[in-house]
Amino acid sequence: MAEGAEQEDRTEEPSQKRLDDAIKRGDVATSQEVNTLLMLGAFTVVLLVGAGSVARGMLLDLRAFLMHLHEVPQDPAAYAALGRRALIAAGVALALPVGAVAAAGLAGGLLQHPLVWTTETLGAQWSRVSPKAGLKRLFGLEAWVQFGKGIVKIALVGTAAGVVLWRERDRLDAFARLEPAGVLQGTLALALRLMGAVLAAYVVVTLGDALYQRFRWRARLRMSKHELKEEMKEQEGNPEIKGRMRQLRAARVKKRMMAAVPTATVVVANPTHFAVALRYETGMAAPVCVAKGVDALALRMREVAAGAGVPVIENPPLARALHAAVEIDAPIPAEHYKAVAEVIGYVLNLRRRR
Repeated sequence: MAEGAEQEDRTEEPSQKRLDDAIKRGDVATSQEVNTLLMLGAFTVVLLVGAGSVARGMLLDLRAFLMHLHEVPQDPAAYAALGRRALIAAGVALALPVGAVAAAGLAGGLLQHPLVWTTETLGAQWSRVSPKAGLKRLFGLEAWVQFGKGIVKIALVGTAAGVVLWRERDRLDAFARLEPAGVLQGTLALALRLMGAVLAAYVVVTLGDALYQRFRWRARLRMSKHELKEEMKEQEGNPEIKGRMRQLRAARVKKRMMAAVPTATVVVANPTHFAVALRYETGMAAPVCVAKGVDALALRMREVAAGAGVPVIENPPLARALHAAVEIDAPIPAEHYKAVAEVIGYVLNLRRRR
């Protein structure tokens, strides 16, 4: 009951970090039906491409063996050699389909998730031997879902195969009267049609199971609000995330300062290093710093000010002092009133003369 209540509390979608951690542990959304579909498809392709030539070759070998059966020596060594040759011939004939099916099975796993190397799944887990967990697996929701999937799979695949065989029922009776070569050719054609129908039905099963497994995987990894908050706290403690956040904040501050420079009354600067934009209006207790910067940012401020018609006054001592003493959107300290008043008075006199 405690586990069910805990699962009910997990109402939030899993974060990307939680999904990545699950994949690293080997907990991935995997549908075995995808592997089965690809293996059936690989077998069908091999059947279509190489079954005819392999069957003809085996038929010729069998015919030659039967024609020269009387020439086989009657001793154990000869029988052993004959058995080895038969095994080699069967291995050569089966190498292509077996290899193709095995490669398709591996490809099915790689298509669903990246290759994962982990040892966590090899460790001892009490849930694997717990009677309670075993009963839950036997009679739980997942067991009923798998049972229903099996019924649907049998129904779809059986119906597709039954339709093909029913249409070919007249030709099946004629197989008994054909020569071996004709039987092989007819069987191959019938097998290809049968595999095509089975594959078409299995596509439906595979799509449904793949979507369901993905849904169950994400539902199993859902998070509670508390877990989500704790993860966000951990991520904020990450130096890389902190650095990125500092960069974003600095970019926002820079953008806001550049937008405020055209509203300034004057920009106090030295030739290359510092620039402080001040705004003063009648009735204000003291001028306010709307932007400040050093080096490249200071040069950019001077360019924006020149483009907006804001006077730029070069006063290196005052520029350095203001940059060190005043914060953005804050009034200047009282010790700089006199120097700043002289600069602003000079700017206002310029405006009046213009």
